Amino acid sequence: MEHLADVSARALSYGDQRRVEIARALALEPCLLLLDEPAAGMNSTETAQLTEFLFELSKTSITLVIIEHDMDVIMRLCDLVVVLNFGVKIAEGPPHAIRDERQVIEAYLGEEE
Repeated sequence: MEHLADVSARALSYGDQRRVEIARALALEPCLLLLDEPAAGMNSTETAQLTEFLFELSKTSITLVIIEHDMDVIMRLCDLVVVLNFGVKIAEGPPHAIRDERQVIEAYLGEEE
């Protein structure tokens, strides 16, 4: 984002504004980063860019804890997924196992036909 250093945060795209927020948190050199709906309100291009950024970040020593409704983001980024439905845990495990859980499908993707 160095090429945007002289641009006011207000003038940045929504996706870039979110990346600035994350960069501000990273400036404190945390060992754990909590992200609540980081892709909320983003278009598909912004979401893909953010997901790639977080994927690269996940390769560092920083642990990411992400709350997100966009299951594509979760499936790409997470090693372990805990799924809640109205505050009740309905599934826990690796993404490939969670994706096939009946309760997860019903809660987040609609009921199977």
